[in-house]
Amino acid sequence: MQLFCRICNTPVSNIIQELPESSLLKETEGDEFIPKGYYVLSDGEYFTGSEGKLIINISDLLSCIYHPDASRLNGCCGLDGLDGVNKVCLNGHKIGTEKSDC
Repeated sequence: MQLFCRICNTPVSNIIQELPESSLLKETEGDEFIPKGYYVLSDGEYFTGSEGKLIINISDLLSCIYHPDASRLNGCCGLDGLDGVNKVCLNGHKIGTEKSDC
């Protein structure tokens, strides 16, 4: 499957497939949470407020930039994702929320 902007249909991800088992998710600092090329449908357990949303590896994003509103780009060594959508497609439409903080 590939993800597209809902408004302008710009492709915003590589081709990804569902992660076959949750044991492949990594919660240790410094590791990628989800392997490249995969997605999971969140049950809200790992990221508060993400229930029912897709989680993908940030390396699988295409044609996305940071939201122009700098107040959405908070974090320590990455983005904490606590201030709403912080990724937009190249045409400026909201795509999703990056959570890459330690």
